Amino acid sequence: QSCPRPAGQGAGQEPVKSGGLPEGVEYIPTRKKGKNPMKPVGVAWYSLYARTRLGYLFYQRQVKKARERYPHGHSMPQPYCFPGMKILPIPVLSNNYSYLVIDTGSSQAAVIDPSDPLAVQAAIEEEGVMLEAIFCTHKHWDHSGGNEVLCQKHSSCRVYGSALDAIPRLTNPLADREKVTVGCLTFEALATPGHTVGHMVYVLDGSPFGSPPCLFSGDLLFLAGCGRPFEGSPETMLASLDVAVSLGEDTLLWPGHEYALECLTFASLLELDNSALEQKLQWAVQQRQEKRSTCPSTLGEEQTYNPFLRTHRPELQEALGLWQAGGEDPDAFRARVLKEVRRRKDLYQAT
Repeated sequence: QSCPRPAGQGAGQEPVKSGGLPEGVEYIPTRKKGKNPMKPVGVAWYSLYARTRLGYLFYQRQVKKARERYPHGHSMPQPYCFPGMKILPIPVLSNNYSYLVIDTGSSQAAVIDPSDPLAVQAAIEEEGVMLEAIFCTHKHWDHSGGNEVLCQKHSSCRVYGSALDAIPRLTNPLADREKVTVGCLTFEALATPGHTVGHMVYVLDGSPFGSPPCLFSGDLLFLAGCGRPFEGSPETMLASLDVAVSLGEDTLLWPGHEYALECLTFASLLELDNSALEQKLQWAVQQRQEKRSTCPSTLGEEQTYNPFLRTHRPELQEALGLWQAGGEDPDAFRARVLKEVRRRKDLYQAT
């Protein structure tokens, strides 16, 4: 299978429409019209989904329906190869991505967020590799639901993640900035709370292979979007996004979901004169019409069109009708901008 390298890639608030979300009620993100498996739900349902067996049963139903609807996956991903290393995106569920990362010299491999164990196991067998590690970004079942089955099949496999999240079969809790080696692959775990209290992202050191760094961002950061702060404040989420941005503009972004078209469309409603955003949206429309994956992007290009990474930009602030108050801390103002972008994005999803 060929592996080509990827091409470079307050005042004025929006009024809430009648029938909008009542206070204290949240939407679980919806990506297909008429396909929202969760109706408007509150904190109680999120707790049930995230912390009880009810969530696992719902996840099993998601897996079953996705296997029937997308027997070959929801997208056609492109493997990413450099000498000695290969990243294989695995499309799972209706819009998730798991990632099989392979040290091609030793045939040792790690998987990030194995949602559907059958799809991941099929990739492992096709590549002929040994699964040594599972890296979980967070506890939600659509990112951790395959841990149990894969650990049963691969007895030497270790499960890595934050001890702050109830990650299934966790064997090796990680601290912020801790590094893990799998063959010649070195991953660094970064604590990025907000979506969940224990959310972590993983950065693959690409330098031994002549590759840029690779960020596996889970539900922290998507192409043109970011995850909802279910368990954190806007200030917490902003700090976590800043951690990601600090990795450098050439860093490749491998997100946990295929949300590009929705996120870019929403962003285009905020910044009407952003040429980089317009070009990326046109590209994404073509990609998705052909069922092609939109990942990876780079953190450099994300900063040109992702509104969640542009809270410092005057053009976005003006579009939102927000201005920094006299004496207001710059980061506090950015958090306020982030909160407003998030509010509008949630309303956009709900319509």
